[in-house]
Amino acid sequence: MSRKKISTTIYIEPEQAERLKQLNARTKVAVAEYIRQGINLILKHNEHLLPGQLSLDDRAAPQLGLPQMGLPQPPAKASQKAGK
Repeated sequence: MSRKKISTTIYIEPEQAERLKQLNARTKVAVAEYIRQGINLILKHNEHLLPGQLSLDDRAAPQLGLPQMGLPQPPAKASQKAGK
């Protein structure tokens, strides 16, 4: 049984739509399935930017005044860089 899906609207370029239709005609795989696969590729590629389960070290780090290694750090402010 497939999982429940959420309907959404996307806008693609005409060339993308045409190529997806051609792919669908040859493979009989739904265009929506190819779009979901593309989304999964992007999510996997950017997985390091998404929140996830913290390790024990990451949970203890703020209490110890240490940076959290599993999460990206915001850029330092200009005043911090100048040593102010």
